[in-house]
Amino acid sequence: LEILERALRESVARLKPGGRLVVMSYHSLEDRIVKTVFNELSGKREGSDFPDLAPPVVSVRIVTKKPVVAGEEELRRNPRARSAKLRAVEKVGGGVKE
Repeated sequence: LEILERALRESVARLKPGGRLVVMSYHSLEDRIVKTVFNELSGKREGSDFPDLAPPVVSVRIVTKKPVVAGEEELRRNPRARSAKLRAVEKVGGGVKE
């Protein structure tokens, strides 16, 4: 878990504009880290009590507004898929302000 946040940030930094990063998480702690990092890199601030003085620098666009999870048929064939969540972001041109 300690390495996941750094790995996500480094992966996004290595993407070319238009490149996508797709992450599957299997535990709620992993998914929370992925969601938080993706939201931060997309310019969304969660849990802040103070207004930002400057607009956030946006480096990604969230592709999956909500995590993609297994459907009923997949769960019947593969019950272990119940915990899997997929999230994706797309790199925008070099860190632009939106």
